[in-house]
Amino acid sequence: MDVFQQKTKILQYETVQEFLRDFTFQKKDYILASRSIYEAFFRDSTGRASIAFHSDYGQGEPDDRMLDAMLKDMREKQPERIIAIGGGSVIDCAKLFVLEGTACAEDMFLHRCTPKKSRELIAIPTTCGSGSEVSRISICELTSLHTKLGLAVDALYPDQAVLIPELLSKLPFFYFVTSGIDALIHASESFVSPKSNAYTRMFSAEAIRLLLHGFQVIAKEGEDARMRLLGDFMQASNFAGIAFGNTGTGAVHALSYPLSGIYHVTHGEANYQFFTAVFQTYEAREKYSVYDIKKLFSEALSCSMEDAFTCMETLFSTLLARKPLHEYGMKESEIKGFTDSVIESQQRLLSNSAIPLSRDEIHSIYKALF
Repeated sequence: MDVFQQKTKILQYETVQEFLRDFTFQKKDYILASRSIYEAFFRDSTGRASIAFHSDYGQGEPDDRMLDAMLKDMREKQPERIIAIGGGSVIDCAKLFVLEGTACAEDMFLHRCTPKKSRELIAIPTTCGSGSEVSRISICELTSLHTKLGLAVDALYPDQAVLIPELLSKLPFFYFVTSGIDALIHASESFVSPKSNAYTRMFSAEAIRLLLHGFQVIAKEGEDARMRLLGDFMQASNFAGIAFGNTGTGAVHALSYPLSGIYHVTHGEANYQFFTAVFQTYEAREKYSVYDIKKLFSEALSCSMEDAFTCMETLFSTLLARKPLHEYGMKESEIKGFTDSVIESQQRLLSNSAIPLSRDEIHSIYKALF
């Protein structure tokens, strides 16, 4: 039985200049990038490579219409190599660029076509949350379904991931925090997944330790303290990506997708809304389902196991206040629809939870957080 794989080669540099001394952009490269990061670090270094900016196709996280426009432009260039420079949304989009054929995004995510890789992909993450640079998963909002779906196939593994902590220095504090919390959720959901094992737990546990330590330093010393922790946060995000790339995520992600899909809440912030509520629901159903991870949390936070979730919420609230769902525009009448959407569209994630949640439990979580 397969228990662990890591197909992406990982390279690490402290600065962009160190990376550029080793790497040459080529004429047949196609770069998909975050414009601000590209302008700040790469503008004069990419030679004759083709360049596209994620923001030129729309704001926020990708939907199928944005992806179709990106795919059309990329295919016209007939590139041999894809280079993604950006956060999880940029890397997730670029993963689809490696597939041969002319399929639209909806057909890909609804499994109407067989994905076959035809190009190399180099992923350079600029946030500390997604872990997409080492995973086989791409996420997209399908506008016809009003929710997000994931495509998880080996063809989407990046060939190389390049970790450059300096790139996090331009990340605004809000996105730094939500990215870091997203990485913590990836690591935590991986840790309690039915597919977890000694190898994945090694990566997820170390990610949790690094992230909780870093958040405590920032909470105590202020947001500028993050600048000396960039390497830890990028490493932790990568470790979490390796972990959940093997195990998948669970109910936290499942419940977040209708919120982010309909109200365009960023991925990390949407996940943050449901993190402790889902884990407390696991515990209410089966006390020992989260025993090991609560022990890990309590050790990292220097608190009792009984207070682990409360201490975590207190820590997060000093960095970023969690809002009730109605402040994002959600209506109370949508609680049932959100619940139905999760049950109908997110079985891949629900079946990978520490304990499969019932319809009533999902409904209760939405209602409590509304």
